[in-house]
Amino acid sequence: MSNSLKTASVLAFERKLDPSDATFHAGRWEDQKASDSWPAVKINTKSVRGTISNRLKAKDQDPAKLDAAIENPNLQTVDVAALPATVDTLKVQFTLRVLSGAGTPSACNSAEYQTKLLQTVQGYVQQQGFAELASRYAANLANARFLWRNRHGAEEVQVQVSTLKAGKADQTWTFQALEHNTRTFEASDPQVKALSAVIASGLSGARDEATGRPCHVLLQVTAFVRVGAGQEVFPSQELILERGRGDKSKTLYHVDNVAAIHSQKIGNAIRTIDTWYDGAAELGPIAVEPYGSVTTQGKAYRQPKQKQDFYTLLDEWLLKDKVPAVEQQHFVMAVLIRGGVFGDAS
Repeated sequence: MSNSLKTASVLAFERKLDPSDATFHAGRWEDQKASDSWPAVKINTKSVRGTISNRLKAKDQDPAKLDAAIENPNLQTVDVAALPATVDTLKVQFTLRVLSGAGTPSACNSAEYQTKLLQTVQGYVQQQGFAELASRYAANLANARFLWRNRHGAEEVQVQVSTLKAGKADQTWTFQALEHNTRTFEASDPQVKALSAVIASGLSGARDEATGRPCHVLLQVTAFVRVGAGQEVFPSQELILERGRGDKSKTLYHVDNVAAIHSQKIGNAIRTIDTWYDGAAELGPIAVEPYGSVTTQGKAYRQPKQKQDFYTLLDEWLLKDKVPAVEQQHFVMAVLIRGGVFGDAS
């Protein structure tokens, strides 16, 4: 089959880690038990008078021209989000669904290709299981990577992860996030191991002993970040492609007037588990992407020429029966869990 098998022109996968937006609330660190009643963090607008600080072209470096430019103020209107002056703690909360069926395409127009794909994925599950990937996802919940800039400089960060059943917390794990390393995934913490077992059961579609149905894994993640009274906090920033003259130069994201982080950004943080690429020892984990793309650096760490990108690894595994190294098998499965459209455009 492998000799004549071709990649399906229509091939798509649904994501299996499905986070919600993360909303912001504010309160006092010692009042965490009453956090359900904490008020929302609102987004406010401020206008500022900035100065000219951009790099000048050679023709504009004349002192007279620079003085003239500085006389014209750089007026800006921006969104800001901050804690009230009377409270010191940010609460960030979201839910995360863990779905089974990783590697099963939601759309595929080649029955032969789908059969080989499912056989390959089943072989991976039998030999490797989801323990390694689940432990890395769990570590990123425990270390609060999903807080992004809000994590930096915090005095304390506590993360509570609960499984939800019938809308109520069933199991709960509590982590002191700053004690967990964000560069390695050598998890010896028994709570991280317990959480990873739950995530693995959701990915594998394990059956509930009581009902006989596949385990429904819905996690509620709550982080308490002690940043200081009145301090600025950082929701997601909206991408406005076409701004008119006089528009705000920064627009922050909100859900019903509650400051929030995009679900896509939460998902990116959770899947920042790829340490199997060249140069990982120096840079650390990057988000699982087909080409190892890191947009903040403008670089792809999994180049097709190196045969380390997702498409090359998948094609060699399925079409040529060249089984990748175990680490690269983990990477391929992580991309399938991420989801996306991967058909052969030609």
